[in-house]
Amino acid sequence: MQFRSTGASEPLVSFKDVILRCIPPDGGLYVPATTVDMRQFFLYMDTSATYPELVATVTPSLLQGELNPFSASRVAESAFDFEPELVLLDERLSVLKLYNGPTGVFKDFGIAFLAAVMEELIKRNGKAMILSAARGHSGTSMARAFNKRKGMTSVILYPEGPIHGLDEEDFVTHGGNILPIQIEGNYGDCQRLIREAINDRPFAERYSITSANAINAGRLLPQSFYYLYAFIKVKRHLRDDLVFSIPSGNFGNLIAALYAWKFGMPVGGFIAAMNINNAFGEFIRGRRFVKKPVVSTLSPALDVASPENYTRLESFYREAPVVMRNMVFPDSVDDKSTMEAMEKAWKKYGLLLDPHGAVAFAAAQKYHASRNPNGHVVVMATGHPAMFSDLVTQITGERPEQPERFALLQREIDAPVKIAPSLDTLETAVAALV
Repeated sequence: MQFRSTGASEPLVSFKDVILRCIPPDGGLYVPATTVDMRQFFLYMDTSATYPELVATVTPSLLQGELNPFSASRVAESAFDFEPELVLLDERLSVLKLYNGPTGVFKDFGIAFLAAVMEELIKRNGKAMILSAARGHSGTSMARAFNKRKGMTSVILYPEGPIHGLDEEDFVTHGGNILPIQIEGNYGDCQRLIREAINDRPFAERYSITSANAINAGRLLPQSFYYLYAFIKVKRHLRDDLVFSIPSGNFGNLIAALYAWKFGMPVGGFIAAMNINNAFGEFIRGRRFVKKPVVSTLSPALDVASPENYTRLESFYREAPVVMRNMVFPDSVDDKSTMEAMEKAWKKYGLLLDPHGAVAFAAAQKYHASRNPNGHVVVMATGHPAMFSDLVTQITGERPEQPERFALLQREIDAPVKIAPSLDTLETAVAALV
């Protein structure tokens, strides 16, 4: 598989180049330039297949010439000691739990694969510094995935505020390969610094800088694997169209779902389940994207005004406008409907959902009522309900069980380095400590 820039002015590049360059010189984002038909694998793969088995099976064909079956197996085994869980609720509804990873969110899957495949591809004579912005528990996911990976240093930029879920023993200052740096600014400042560092070519080449944020296609592409996994698990139960209901804020999960469709996954469509911010509803319907002020809701990860994957979605729209207009169903769910969905999922199915999964659940209910009452919808549960324990308990009367692995997530640490939000200070800090 080769990749191109959404800026369309750069030559095609390999997957290895994509994960190590991260951002094309023209300022766009990398997207697949070629399509690999993988129906021979997941149409006939046994429904008992594990997630690592799926990943090890499809990646040699997807990344032909870069991963062979043996290296793909090493990557899958190294990345995943966890996997999604598909739960069949009834003939028309399933839920895919994507919160079984170390931090209880779907991002764990893409980050874990990126770290493992990067180690595999640079292991002979390469090195990489992974410069990433973190908020919430994404820093914990990155630290866990890259910890002790050979040839790699993970530099994690945090905005002002508490930092949770890291272990000081893993830090560069204690002989490890994790370096948290707190920026005297906001998350946008962290993202800006990453782009500036990558675009400072002498600095970027000296340290082999890339990123584990969503700008790296190597993190986004493997998110398509769990759609294929869901299809394998549910295919025997299908009597009508298969549809995925996807919580959508930055739209990485929707892009990954569209990639799965391009790989040959039989599917009737995708519900872009947004909260009232509804960032891309009009755009998906073919109208001009207009940025709106952000409104705070019960589903904060979906409170997005300018999605990070805008250029990727725009690129896909130019490539396949008919698919976008006929297979992507935008929907907007308010807080009242979100709470009602959380209550209904618990009372009818004994299913606890966090508010993001509840947005997708509510949109699935609306799809059945207005579009196709017989279609089978897989609700993508992207976050663990224990992350919103008080809200879930208030609405359902049931307190979610806290997994033992979440204990580290509550631990607050002091960043060993705090700097002003400028490229000069970042480069000085990195040079002094790495």
